[in-house]
Amino acid sequence: MRAVVQRVLSASVTVDGVVVGEIEGPGLLVYLGITHDDGAEEVAWMARKIWDVRILRDEQSASDVGAPILVVSQFTLYGDARKGRRPTWQAAAPGPVSEPAYEAVCAALEGLGARVARGVFGADMRVASANDGPITLLLERPEVSSAGTT
Repeated sequence: MRAVVQRVLSASVTVDGVVVGEIEGPGLLVYLGITHDDGAEEVAWMARKIWDVRILRDEQSASDVGAPILVVSQFTLYGDARKGRRPTWQAAAPGPVSEPAYEAVCAALEGLGARVARGVFGADMRVASANDGPITLLLERPEVSSAGTT
């Protein structure tokens, strides 16, 4: 599971001319990509990391100030363009796998106390944001060894 997290002053998602998700900040805009083997552990880790990462002003987290979070599904985070001119999407999980994981991350964030706005999974979305800083982070859970440490 990968997430690109941006600190924003505002962000919105529009589908077919209708705003379907919107936040007024300061807050976080999260693009979330799912790969084939992501499960409950990755969902819990990512939700907690997004909620607690200290990238808001004065080194605060969304959990510190109750900042809103807009989560947008983004399978292209697993695109691979190292060879040729056309990226492959083989590492991205298909919709039947990734949609439940995307919804689970949103639900886990809400369970932690976040106000979560969403895009529409699989839709052609227009995302607008006013970045603050700008600050953008890539979050990805480290590999866990067989001993259970990272």
